[in-house]
Amino acid sequence: MRPSQRHSDQLRLIRLTRNFTRHAEGSVLVEMGDTQVLCTASIEENVPPFLRGKGRGWVT
Repeated sequence: MRPSQRHSDQLRLIRLTRNFTRHAEGSVLVEMGDTQVLCTASIEENVPPFLRGKGRGWVT
C-alpha cells in the first residue's frame, strides 16, 4: 500500500483536458497524480531556412 492508499499494482487516475490553452491550434493538459504536463501545437506555413526545398517540416 502506498502513502496515497493506492495499491502497488494500481495505476493513478489519468485526466486529459483538451483545448487547455486559448491561442494554440491544439493543446492538452495531462494529469497523473501530482504530475502535470501541458502540450501545445501551433501551425506555421514557413519552414526554417535550413529545411527549405527539402520537403520536410519542423517540430519544436
